Amino acid sequence: MQVTETLNEGLKHEFKISVPASDLDAKAGAKLVDLKDKVRLNGFRPGKVPVAHLKKIYGRSVMAETIDQTISDTNRQIFEDRGFRLAGEPKITMPTEKDQVEELLSGKTDLTYTVAIEVVPQIQLADFKAFSVEKPVVDVSDADVDDAIKRIAEGSRPYNAKTEGAAEKGDRVTISFKGTINGEAFEGGTGEGIQVVIGAGQFIPGFEEQLIGIGTGETRMLKVSFPKNYLNDKLAGQPAEFETTATLIEAPGETTIDDEFAKTLGLESLDKLKEAARERLTAEFAGATRQKVKRALLDRLDESHKFEAPPSLVAEEFNLMWNSIKAEMDSSGKTFADENTTEDAAKEEYHKIADRRVRLGLVLSEIGEKNKITVTDDEVSRAVIERARQVPGREKEVWDYYRSNAQALAQLRAPIYEDKVVDFVLELANVTEKKVSKDELFKDEDAEQTAA
Repeated sequence: MQVTETLNEGLKHEFKISVPASDLDAKAGAKLVDLKDKVRLNGFRPGKVPVAHLKKIYGRSVMAETIDQTISDTNRQIFEDRGFRLAGEPKITMPTEKDQVEELLSGKTDLTYTVAIEVVPQIQLADFKAFSVEKPVVDVSDADVDDAIKRIAEGSRPYNAKTEGAAEKGDRVTISFKGTINGEAFEGGTGEGIQVVIGAGQFIPGFEEQLIGIGTGETRMLKVSFPKNYLNDKLAGQPAEFETTATLIEAPGETTIDDEFAKTLGLESLDKLKEAARERLTAEFAGATRQKVKRALLDRLDESHKFEAPPSLVAEEFNLMWNSIKAEMDSSGKTFADENTTEDAAKEEYHKIADRRVRLGLVLSEIGEKNKITVTDDEVSRAVIERARQVPGREKEVWDYYRSNAQALAQLRAPIYEDKVVDFVLELANVTEKKVSKDELFKDEDAEQTAA
């Protein structure tokens, strides 16, 4: 066998390999001998079929199998000998002309092919004990708890029928309506007994505001336009009219925050409600703190590990992001000009984000591999159970989906692995706590999630 490296440019390599026909013939012959004891042919006793006869019947298929196995074994040996970690699948080029293929399958010519690969670079990990990471901490105050309970009360407030007077902002109006576009009714454009809280933003823009001043039993023609990003493409951007009748108008009542209110929520007392609200806020603040610390650590890892990311992986990550961005913009009707940028500038920015994500992914993988960090089956099972709990009544469907879908299970395993690696590095790093306000903790949360 002869191996010649024909390309060595950065992370890209290409090899030309030649395997003598005699080697292939020997391997194929060994397979035919093995086949002799397994195959059953009419006219021959078990194990007594001549190899020459087997070669006439199965020779081409056995040679094809031998070639595939030889290419796989040879490539693996080349990569292992050179310590290569592949960034993607190897690209193999073989003769395609009919006569060349025929000679190869007949064992009359050498196997000659090229294999092109892109490799993962060698990564020199930083000294994590030299890392300093600031951990923002917020204590849950009594005022935070009171505000949370007030929001719960506002969402649970009672409504009482108005005996006189028209609808005002904040009132709940029960309506029936018939919608038309250019005088024609459309699917989903009618409704009976629909409750609308004026000002809640439940309906398309302009609809709720036109209910202000309507009286019980009154019918109005409401004129609105569907948003350009409306989910139904046939309705998006279309002007419509809704013949709307108010059948009931209710004014919001006051909710007294006391033990009785707590009992309506399934809790024993107001004190128990406050405890539950404090626990929820504590968990919410802890989650935000975790995100801040993780982002700070990822920034530190990014700064400390500068290397060329495999272009194919960056391109793949960029395409996933870009396709999502384009789909979102098409759905919303926005343009790059609306975002004070251009398509070229946006592509450049998202390419940088893709490059960062790929490099960080490789660094985290290297840390995990060198420190034998793994995700157990129990950890994955707990994650599946948690997903199932999020869709009550469909738990078995979720469980079966993950059990039969290896790719989905891998997507579930990936964030668990990442978090375990992050925790490992944080154990070594110098983490200091810093008291901050709630506003500081949640500042720029969306932007951080996009760039991470």
